[in-house]
Amino acid sequence: MVQNTKFYQYFYQWMRLYKLDAVRPVTYQKYQMSYKQLVTLAPELKMSELTRLSYQQLLNDYAETHERQTTMDFHRHLKGALLDALEEGMIDRDPTRKAIIKGTKHRQHKTKFLHQYELQALLNELTLDEGVNWDYFILLIAKTGLRFAEALGVTPNDFDFAHQILTINKTWDYKSVAGAFAPTKNNSSVRKVPLDWQTVIQFSQLTKHLPDDQPIFVHGKVYNDTVNHYLERLCQHAQVPVISVHGLRHTHASLLLYAGVSIASVARRLGHSNMTTTQQTYIHIIQELENQDNDKVMKHLASLI
Repeated sequence: MVQNTKFYQYFYQWMRLYKLDAVRPVTYQKYQMSYKQLVTLAPELKMSELTRLSYQQLLNDYAETHERQTTMDFHRHLKGALLDALEEGMIDRDPTRKAIIKGTKHRQHKTKFLHQYELQALLNELTLDEGVNWDYFILLIAKTGLRFAEALGVTPNDFDFAHQILTINKTWDYKSVAGAFAPTKNNSSVRKVPLDWQTVIQFSQLTKHLPDDQPIFVHGKVYNDTVNHYLERLCQHAQVPVISVHGLRHTHASLLLYAGVSIASVARRLGHSNMTTTQQTYIHIIQELENQDNDKVMKHLASLI
């Protein structure tokens, strides 16, 4: 029976057994995508036929239409299943050993963040006198650095206007059909974000007559693309580089770093699980600031002579 088991069949069974309800729904969806790719690329590949050569060919086929990082994720999913198959005696050797990860050339992505004067030009385009709209949503992320799903999950109850704090302890699962509150990305994502007085005034007025425990910005099905397209039009009207909603989060963090805020503080504000994530994401800014610091150090030392 094992000899005739198709690889995709084993992967589906393994995925359902070990990953369903054990990982976040959005993560499980990625395993499902890997399964669909496996069915498409290797519908006849049997477990008994898995060798380093056949596995490498599978990865190469996948890499023809995917970037290296995406291919790495695909490999990681398949390898997890195959290592368990090895332990169970379904295969007698690890076909993933020394696998080479390839991929298409890295695509030129959109600008990740705006400079301060560009952000100000964008904010000047917002309409903030017509009640709840996507303009307020954009403002909130620009001022707090929240993730898209975190901002969707914000309710009036989450604001402590007296102490100028916004509590983030949930998200909104906008990818599901019905939509519902969901946990944060990780434990570090549960946090209290200090607010400036201007944002406090704006949102205290906005939420005054809204249901305390209902998401402010969710009124039916929400699509990330809808908000991104709206933001794109605002950027074009403001004559600044087009960024995504997630780019607002990068903008927020970048401006804080340029302002001299410590990496540790930025990491806490963004809800990163550790500072390494922050350092890797904003390495270009950190290096630029280090160069400026070196200039300051040299000038200071020179003045001592």
